Order: sequence, then C-alpha cells, then structure tokens
Amino acid sequence: MTTQCEVPSRPSIAGPVDSIPPESAGSAPLGCGDVTTAAPAPDGLRPIDVLTVVAVADVTPSVRRVVLSGTPTAVADAGPTVNLLVPRVGDPAPRWPRVAKDGRIVWPDGAHGVSLRSYTARRQDTVAAQVEIDFVLHGDGPAAAWASAATPGALLGVAGAGALGDRPAGQLLLAGDETALPAISRILASASATARGVALLEVAGAAEEQPLPAPDGVVVRWLHRGGTPPGESTLLADAVAALDPPDGDDVFAWVAAESAAVRTIRADLRGRWGLGRAQHHAIGYWRRGRAMSPAG
Repeated sequence: MTTQCEVPSRPSIAGPVDSIPPESAGSAPLGCGDVTTAAPAPDGLRPIDVLTVVAVADVTPSVRRVVLSGTPTAVADAGPTVNLLVPRVGDPAPRWPRVAKDGRIVWPDGAHGVSLRSYTARRQDTVAAQVEIDFVLHGDGPAAAWASAATPGALLGVAGAGALGDRPAGQLLLAGDETALPAISRILASASATARGVALLEVAGAAEEQPLPAPDGVVVRWLHRGGTPPGESTLLADAVAALDPPDGDDVFAWVAAESAAVRTIRADLRGRWGLGRAQHHAIGYWRRGRAMSPAG
C-alpha cells in the first residue's frame, strides 16, 4: 500500500527560509546512491531525481548556499521553483518517494523521514550540471536543519518544478524578505535593460545584504528590521504603502515574504494601486510560528 499527495502547481514556500522541487547525478532507484537514470517501474512509478552536494558556503550570517550536482537534464528541471525532498539529517539511505505519470508524489508505506519543501533555485548551470539553492537558517524546520548540517556528498531529492509567476513589464515593483532573494535576483537578471521601478528587500541588517545586479532604472532598497524577529516587522508593507502607484498599465508587482505581510501588500496593490490579477503575483512563502508549512 502507498500513500499519495499532489505536487503543488505553485510554490508553497519558494524561498530559502525553511519555507519548498533530482539524487546525485540524475534519477536513482529509491533508497540507494546510484545516480544513473532509471526507467519507470512496472507499476508506472518513476524514481525521483537526487542531487549530490558538491559545495557549501555561508553567503551571509543567516543564508547558506548549497551547490548540488546532477545530470544536465536533472539540473534543467530543478527550477526556477523546485519541490525539494529533504531527508533527515544523517540519514544515509533515505526512503525516497516515487512519482506517478500524472506528477503525483507516491510516498512509501510507514515512516520515511523525508519532508517536502518548495524553494527557488538561485542559479541553474546545465553546462556544469550544477544548481545553487540558498537556505535561510533561522527556524528549526527540516530544510534549515538539513542545510545547517550539509556537507559534500549529502543527498537532496527533487520532484517537480514550477514558474516564478513573474512577467515582463516596463515598471516593476519587487518586494520580499530573505526567502524571496533568489527569486528576485532571477527576476532582476531577466528584466529589460529599460525597466524602471524599485526592489524592496527586508533583511535583519547590513550583514545580510547580498550583491543584487539590477537594470539601471530599478532602485534596490534594503530594509533593516534590526532586532525584530522575522515575520513580526511591518517594514515591507509600510515601504510599499509609502510608494506612489506608477502611471500607465505597463506595471507588474511581484511580492513574496511572510504570509501576513503579503496579504497586507496584496490588498494595497489591488486597492490603492488598482492592479488586476495579470499585473501582480503575491505569495506567502512562509508563516510565522510554523516551520515551513505551506502558506497557500
């Protein structure tokens, strides 16, 4: 007997806080470190992909970047938003789930110790066959615990990916906390050189700022919450509320942070800014007081 769950079509928590969708160099049979590509089993279920950690670096005091290796195909499929299957710390042979033809995750019977989390890959390099994922280390959820202990050779599963929900526009508003930095970095990197707007980024302090290249017309503004715990500050919502809505319809706003803050900003964008559904994407990447539970 197996149990099944749907892979979400959008990220539950797409950022690097213990918010988030292959074994070392591609697909592998469940419960082993073999990294060769395997065909679906007679029951139609295919193995997940499993990536292998090749490097770990702390880019700020609270953000750890993990570089994972796999086949070019597995790396290409691991983003931009990716469903990660996170094993227990120290588990040498995780009981991985498998994936049905329709994308459902099929979990093994009984205890397996693998958690499903949604993150955004900061970078995918199919030539080097590597993907980089940033993990925010505050909190005690399974992904933060795994990243804190990660060393080269550790395994991380992947079971599906999705889009960021952004779209090109002449005027941009990007707003997020630490968990949204990988996504915002990708959006800025793909933005038109003529784009204008602002990126509002809430972090603990100056030590948490990261290099964030942006078009000349997009201002990057860091908001420091100081000693206020993550998820308890109103800095991000206040900063959006202080902005004057831009003129014209060529506008897109992308927002991701703690769920309550996002609800406040979404209401402002739909009300005072008058943005339609096609002009904004606002998603709660995590909930205060809950270790990476889907924010929905």
